[in-house]
Amino acid sequence: ASRERFADLGGFELEPRAKKILSGLAFRESDFDRPARTLSGGWIMRAHLARLLAMEPDLLMLDEPTNHLDLESLTWFQNYLKNYPGAILTISHDREFLNQLVDSIIEIRNGRLDRYRGNYDSFLEQRAAREEQHLAAYANQQRDLQRLQDFVDRFGAKASKASQAQSRLKQIERMEKIEAPVQENRRIRFQFPQPSRTGQKVLSLKQIHHAYGDLVVYRGIDLELERGDRIVLVGPNGAGKSTLLKILAGVLPVQKGERVVGLNVKVGYYSQQRVDTLDERRTVLEEALDSARGVKEQDARSILGSFLFRDDDVFKRVSVLSGGEKSRLALVKLLLDPPNLLLMDEPTTHLDIASIDALVGALEQFQGTVAFISHDVHFIRSIGRKVLHVHSGKLTSYAGNYDYYLEKSAATSERAALTAGGATAATVQVKSERPAPAASHYKSREQRRQEAEERESGAKGRREWERNVARIEAKIIELEKELTSLTAKLELPETYEDSAKTVAVNKDLTRVTSELEAAETQWEELASQTVPK
Repeated sequence: ASRERFADLGGFELEPRAKKILSGLAFRESDFDRPARTLSGGWIMRAHLARLLAMEPDLLMLDEPTNHLDLESLTWFQNYLKNYPGAILTISHDREFLNQLVDSIIEIRNGRLDRYRGNYDSFLEQRAAREEQHLAAYANQQRDLQRLQDFVDRFGAKASKASQAQSRLKQIERMEKIEAPVQENRRIRFQFPQPSRTGQKVLSLKQIHHAYGDLVVYRGIDLELERGDRIVLVGPNGAGKSTLLKILAGVLPVQKGERVVGLNVKVGYYSQQRVDTLDERRTVLEEALDSARGVKEQDARSILGSFLFRDDDVFKRVSVLSGGEKSRLALVKLLLDPPNLLLMDEPTTHLDIASIDALVGALEQFQGTVAFISHDVHFIRSIGRKVLHVHSGKLTSYAGNYDYYLEKSAATSERAALTAGGATAATVQVKSERPAPAASHYKSREQRRQEAEERESGAKGRREWERNVARIEAKIIELEKELTSLTAKLELPETYEDSAKTVAVNKDLTRVTSELEAAETQWEELASQTVPK
């Protein structure tokens, strides 16, 4: 009986599921029995993540879960979560991850929680529309308040008009005031310094060999970077991407072969660990301005603010900064005194979405050559123009962007699969943007019978739930149309020719806004309910 109970609860599936999850997060089979204390910090975080996924809690809460994942592990993780049976609450700065996974966004802003339906791109559109409506309603109310106040100021002292002035003063007092919109400057309006021009050939690797002891990473590879290249390095974890970037940067000495730096080339290398060049005695602002060319203090403070050094943070000593803060400061320094060959290893890890946008904006201006590693697909698509696939000590170049790489590598993998007579691991990896099939679970006869009864009894409840959702959504659409119409009326000069008409429009606007908020609350309550199967 206990064995059957164990089977009914999915006990026999636990170890295979755990191994599948560990493999998806790029653990090798030889790592499965390793003590956790022998792992690095990033791998320990992956192990914690694997444990949570194997437990399958009803509510999975994830704070920046993609930080320690490479691109291929991230793709697997993203697709695994698409089929996750429970609810997920996550914080993430990875825009593509949010677009692929979430169906609701909660924005924390100015001490408020505002909820939006849809993914991140949909949230941006809805927020822009809300801000536009808020700004129009605020401007209209301010004009109305000013007109009423002008009447009070002009006729308040006249006996014949005193009662009308008092009436308008009470009207001002009773009016529910619309808060002034808070305008946020989300993009840096700053012309970043530009590096000197290089020759056409920026850097070449010729017959490079590299090994860590007995582990051979590269055996005779060639690579050439040309002026203006924007190359993203992709490939499985442990393939040697970071090693290749360090060889290009000169951080790792060439063991065998030749590294040739082109004419007038200044190399800049950024990684999470590359913070040893910072002067810990200086403040953040002093360090940012140290080598910046012709950058004003106010501009430097604006740029630091965009990279999460806000207000008095710029006066912190470098010595008290966390590792993530030092990494961000090192990134700012590179942008304010840019090399003409910029090599970056995971530059978005410690940034929020607005800071990533700021980095993208800076790199869009950059006139030098870029090679980088990233697991942020939005960042890759924004910056990468060529793809270099690193795998098993071999380099494969794709003369197109990330989507071009996905298309071409998928076609190559499909041909290889047909030749081999079946699907290959590469095919699975390349096509992993599609949702992975849901994990199968063993069910007893009693479980299947209970599930059939639940489906039958839940059908009626689901139909009722769907009718309620449709009714509320129809109401929201009508109220939004009415809100748009009233806002348009407030922008017409003739609305203010008749004070009674002005008051009526404002009254209707208040009513519709209140009803719309109530309807959206009802919709959210319905959406949060467990829907009958």
